[in-house]
Amino acid sequence: MDFEGLRKYSALHPKPAGLTLQYGTAGFRSAAQQLGHVMFRMGVLAALRSRATGATIGVMVTASHNPEEDNGVKLVDPLGEMLHPSWEEYATQLANAEEQELQKIVTEICQKAAVNQETDASVFIGRDTRPSSKELSQAVIDGVSVLGAQYHDYGLVTTPQLHYMVCCQNTQGRYGKPTLEGYYQKLSKAFTELIKKCANTGEGERRLKIDCANGIGALKLAEMEPYFPKEIQVHIYNDGTKEKLNHLCGADFVKVHQKPPKGLDMKPNERCCSFDGDADRIVYYYKDTAGHFHLIDGDKIATLISIFLKELLAQVGQTLKMAVVQTAYANGSSTRYLEETLQVPVHCVKTGVKHLHHKAQEFDIGVYFEANGHGTVLFSKAAETTIRQLAKEEKDDAKREAAKVLENMIDLINQTVGDAISDMLVIEAILALKGLTLQQWDALYTDFPSRLLKVQVADRQVINTTDAERRAVTPPGLQEKIDALVKKYKLSRAFVRPSGTEDVVRIYAEADTQENADALAHEVSLAVYHLAGGKGAPPQP
Repeated sequence: MDFEGLRKYSALHPKPAGLTLQYGTAGFRSAAQQLGHVMFRMGVLAALRSRATGATIGVMVTASHNPEEDNGVKLVDPLGEMLHPSWEEYATQLANAEEQELQKIVTEICQKAAVNQETDASVFIGRDTRPSSKELSQAVIDGVSVLGAQYHDYGLVTTPQLHYMVCCQNTQGRYGKPTLEGYYQKLSKAFTELIKKCANTGEGERRLKIDCANGIGALKLAEMEPYFPKEIQVHIYNDGTKEKLNHLCGADFVKVHQKPPKGLDMKPNERCCSFDGDADRIVYYYKDTAGHFHLIDGDKIATLISIFLKELLAQVGQTLKMAVVQTAYANGSSTRYLEETLQVPVHCVKTGVKHLHHKAQEFDIGVYFEANGHGTVLFSKAAETTIRQLAKEEKDDAKREAAKVLENMIDLINQTVGDAISDMLVIEAILALKGLTLQQWDALYTDFPSRLLKVQVADRQVINTTDAERRAVTPPGLQEKIDALVKKYKLSRAFVRPSGTEDVVRIYAEADTQENADALAHEVSLAVYHLAGGKGAPPQP
C-alpha cells in the first residue's frame, strides 16, 4: 500500500482539532466545512471494503433532511444495503484518527477484515445538490484513488438511485442496468404495465403535486417525467431553483409540523406528496373541503401496500408468508388494523432502518416503513421465483393476471432501500388499480392522538431499553413510573429511548384524545427529568 501517497493526500484534507464523529444509521453528518477529512477517509474505507468483499461499494455524499449548510456521507454495501455494523466501527475509528495514527488504523482494518491488498477495488460515488457536495465528493475520489481503486462518479443522484446502481453492478445486471436510464426504464415499464390494467376509472389522467424539498428529487423526477405514461401528470414544486434545500418544506417538515410545505398551494382534495432532501422518504397529504390538513404517513403507506399484496396473494392462491415490520413509533391504531382487521403479522424492532430491513428479510414478503415515510418491500428469492414462474406458466387466466401484477410490483419497488420516486409510483399504481381516493385510503383507520417530546439529560446512556425499545430497564424505577402513568388514560401507551446522536431522551405517548396524549407525554417527561438526570429547568406542560 502506498502509505506515502496516503500521508500526502491526507494532509490536503486535515482533520479539525478535537472533532469526533460517530457513524450511525445515517452515516456521518455534520456542518459541511468540517467534513473534508471524513470524505477523504471514507473514500479510503470504501476501497478497503471493496477489496474485502470483492464487490463494488457505494459512497453517497448527502445529509438527507438536514439543513443545507450540513453535509454527510454514507457507504453502500454490495447488494445496495447499508454498511455492515462491524465496518461502521472501522468508519468511526478512521474518521476520528489523528494524522499520525492514520497508517496504523488502516493497517489494523486490513488485518482485522482480511483485506487482500492485491485485488481490484471498485467504488460508485453519488452526491446531492448541496453547495458543498461537489467539493466533498472530490475528496472521496481522492481517497479512493490514493488506494489505486477504480471509481465511477455518477454525479447528482438520489440516495436510492446510488443504492440501486451498486446492487445492479454486483448482481451482474440481474437487478437491472447500473445507469440512470436503466433505473428510469425499469420503473416506468413496470408502472406502465400496472396502469394499463386499470379499468378506465373515469378520472382520465391522475394529477399529483410533489414537493421535492428543493433537493435532488426535483432534478431526477424531471429527468424521469418523459418516461411516464400519459395517465399520470406530476407537478413539481420546491424544485431548488429559488429556495434553500429542506427549508420549510420536504417530508420531514410536513410530518413534524403536520402542515403543508411552503411553496405548494393546496386546493381541497388534491393529491399531494413530499420527498425529503435526498428522496428516500415520502409522505402524502391532502386538505379536506373544510380546509383541514390530513397527513398520510409511513404507517398508512405500509397498510395500503399490505392490503394490496394480501389481495393479490389470495388471487394467486399462494401461501407465501407476508409480514409488516414497524418500530415503537408506529401509531398503535395502524398496528391494531394490520393485526386484527387485515390479519397480517406485525413485528416490532428497534428504531433505525437497518433493523427494519434486517427483520423484513426473514419473510417471503416483508413490508417495512417508518412513520416518517422511509420504507420499502422485500421479496425473498424463492417468492420472486415463484411469482415470476406463475406469471409465465399459470394456466388459470385470473391467477396468471394476478401473478403478473405481483411481478410488476417486484420490478417497481426498489428493494435496496426506501425510495421516494419508486414508493410514489407504487402508491399511485395501487390507488389507480383499486380505484381509491386519498380520502378513502386515509379512512382505513384513524390514528390515535400522539405526542413526541424530548428531555435534555446530562448523559443519555443512563437509559437502557429492551423489547424493541418499548420498555426501559434503567434507571431503576422509571419503567414502573411509566406503567403507572399509562394506566391513568384510555387506549394509551408511552415509551422513552435515548437519542442516537445527542444527550436527549425522546418520549412518545399515545392516548384516546390529544389532551390525554399531551398530558401523558408531559408526565412521562417529568419522570425522565427526575429519574434520569434532567438538565436545565423541568419540562413545562
